Amino acid sequence: QLQLVESGGGLVQAGGSLRLSCTASGRTFISYAMGWFRQAPGKEREVVATITWSGGNTYYADSVKGRSTISRDNTKNTVYLQMNSLKPEDTAVYYCAAVRSFGFHRYGNEYDYWGQGTQVTVSS
Repeated sequence: QLQLVESGGGLVQAGGSLRLSCTASGRTFISYAMGWFRQAPGKEREVVATITWSGGNTYYADSVKGRSTISRDNTKNTVYLQMNSLKPEDTAVYYCAAVRSFGFHRYGNEYDYWGQGTQVTVSS
């Protein structure tokens, strides 16, 4: 079992930045591909960014490409999502997710473990 705990959400003005963190329990974090997803009210969950076990491969949704960076520190069992130039349409609950794999995964239904989510609200 892997438990994921997100932090770093909050209220920010448009154009601002936030860094989300997701810390995992367990000693096998390095065996997991990680992803960030988000869900806005009334909308379906969507992928934001994903990263392979080594950090060597990343994926970004077009909506955040160029404004966000996903990274991981396997010594700290933590994955990060740095978000810059935030827009009101980035407002959502952001979820961290994990799948035990050395491959590349960009779809939510591929992930087995999910955090509880952290709210990001961007005011205009």
